[in-house]
Amino acid sequence: MRILVIGAVAAGTSAAAKARRNDDNAEIVIYERDKDISYSGCGLPYYIGGEIEDIGELTPRDPIFFKKKYNVDVFTGYEVLNINPDLKQITVKNLHTKEVFIDNYDKLIIATGAKPFIPNIEGVDKENVFFLRNVQSARNIRNYIERKKPKDAVIAGTGFIGFEMLENLMADGINVTIVEMQNKITPNLDEDMALFLENALLKKKINIIKNSTITKIDDETVTLNDNTVLKSDMVIMATGVRPNTELVREAGIEIGVTKAIKVNNKMQTNITDIYACGDCIETFSTITGKPVYRPLGSTANKTGRIAGDVVTGGALEYKGNLSTGIFKLFDMSIASTGLSEKEALEEGYEIQICHNIKPDKPSYFHGKEMVIKAIADKKTQKILGVQIVGYEGVDKRIDVFVTLITYGAKVDELFHLDLAYAPPFSTTKDPVHYTGMILDNALNHNRKIITSEELTKLVEKDEKIQIVDTRVSKQYDEAHVDNSENIPHSKLRKSMETLDRDCAVVTYCNKGVTGNATQNILINHGFKEVYNLSGGHKFYKESKSK
Repeated sequence: MRILVIGAVAAGTSAAAKARRNDDNAEIVIYERDKDISYSGCGLPYYIGGEIEDIGELTPRDPIFFKKKYNVDVFTGYEVLNINPDLKQITVKNLHTKEVFIDNYDKLIIATGAKPFIPNIEGVDKENVFFLRNVQSARNIRNYIERKKPKDAVIAGTGFIGFEMLENLMADGINVTIVEMQNKITPNLDEDMALFLENALLKKKINIIKNSTITKIDDETVTLNDNTVLKSDMVIMATGVRPNTELVREAGIEIGVTKAIKVNNKMQTNITDIYACGDCIETFSTITGKPVYRPLGSTANKTGRIAGDVVTGGALEYKGNLSTGIFKLFDMSIASTGLSEKEALEEGYEIQICHNIKPDKPSYFHGKEMVIKAIADKKTQKILGVQIVGYEGVDKRIDVFVTLITYGAKVDELFHLDLAYAPPFSTTKDPVHYTGMILDNALNHNRKIITSEELTKLVEKDEKIQIVDTRVSKQYDEAHVDNSENIPHSKLRKSMETLDRDCAVVTYCNKGVTGNATQNILINHGFKEVYNLSGGHKFYKESKSK
């Protein structure tokens, strides 16, 4: 059997390696248009910032390695021009010699990846404008910085690449402004969590301009759609990627609703003996079963392995994904998995939300707080999605939530998890435990939660509601929720007669714990409708536009 693979980054090489493990007699050939293969694209920003000094660390494997270890022939600088499914042939161009030739296959695996989206902007093709997608583009950016020593830069986009480039350009001493076309930063976060992150960045003096697009790029300036002119010696276009599908469209291979290649759970396309994997395909949500386009290195490796297994007679199948992502930004970690609040509502779920602020470990071990936003389905009580903004330990918690969502855990099960505990690693009740307790109380024990957004709308509509700040008077005097009155927790039992038992009450403290305690007191004394402010005053304050 002759297996041809188009593309030699994460998915293509993973497919070839798995195929070889299954079948030692197959002929396996990979054609790659680029000159670098099997590299860590997610590590490229850190090479630019100097944290990774040798780019060779990101490209540990070359064609010689694959030939020696896997007996796989990898040809770099070879572009596949077209696919003929009827004859089971591909036309290939040797970019070194310009020779064009035909190669035959029994099985074909397409792993053409994705390419940067290039917006229609005047000057986008200038020497000082960069799209970070492959190893050579990273080299070009670093060489430009070393040669030109730019003082000011603009980054368009606030996805993973945009923020990772922000940190690494600033590490090079460059003054950076971020331009985002949406009304919020970070596509994978809901608006409240995005504002929480944005306010943390503003404290670090990061320049962020939202609701704006670049209309013109010059050598030393960038012009925005409102005619604002920014100083800029270089521009990073982190405007997302699109799947490379030109080759397959001409061959009659079906494209999905996300405009990526449509495959089944065995990575099979609509044409017999043609498979696809990696950033060029659409996958599907584990929760909804609906198609999604999620070009991530982890997904590329996974789908590549499945393709390599299936073409050699294996039984692996793709189980879907939760769009899990995490990135580092200075000393912060930002992660998400599953459905966002917006997505859950669009899917028709009736949801329960909570915001939980807890440290990753005790303060005597220098623990730092993380904010966990969790979304649960009121009907099934299953966790639908989680977003976390914090410092250390975010990766551990998001992976726990990924596992819980994957296996359909309900909110009351989180408390019973036997999670690892020792003071250097966690608190006795982990933030994951607390998240489950809050949601379980809200759904099953009449301990209702109200979000900052919901409370703000009630106040703006002048709804009849009593808002009780349960903190000490000094904290209340410094800042408080609009229309609230200060009744400290210690005085509540004596002062509750001033409240109307038949009118809705919202209690809050700094982060939610004391607010919940006072909520319990009021409910136990006959108050009919009592809510605790999700995330307390801290999240209320830090998730508002400044």
